[in-house]
Amino acid sequence: MARSAKKAAADAAAGPGAAAGPGAAAESARKDAPRPAPEPTLMYVNKQVELASRARLDEIFRPIGMTALQYTALTVLERRPGLSSAQLARNSFVTAQTMADMVNALEERGLVERHRDAADRRRLVLALTADGRALLRRYRGKVIALEEQMLSGLTPAQAAELRRSLSVCRANLADRPPR
Repeated sequence: MARSAKKAAADAAAGPGAAAGPGAAAESARKDAPRPAPEPTLMYVNKQVELASRARLDEIFRPIGMTALQYTALTVLERRPGLSSAQLARNSFVTAQTMADMVNALEERGLVERHRDAADRRRLVLALTADGRALLRRYRGKVIALEEQMLSGLTPAQAAELRRSLSVCRANLADRPPR
């Protein structure tokens, strides 16, 4: 009996799981060890990239009193002239009210103009002015440099695949095929 008491005392001193055998202590240690944090979701990483790029674009445009969202609206109009304010809002990821305020500010600066749609005279559409196009040309190099910095570390093929993959993701969420 004294032998059993000594064994029990030795097992207790050895720690939890030691009494179950030599592998049990290692198993217990693995369970108690901190687990590595799970990978962030792709949606989280995507949002972090958006926030970082928006902050950097704001740095570029702040000296001229513009925001990244205003720049985005101008680039959308460059690619798709003749959108209504509501269509521009959807393509620029802002609400219609925010876009109405933004269009007013851009129009006051002489960067966009509103005119009647030739196909539907009741509809007002937007277009870049010569000053709006000039502003985009003037800042295109800085924006390209920012994109190149973002993509540094990727090969051109990886960057092209990233663009394609993100376009597919956007289309999947928008229920539209990628362009």
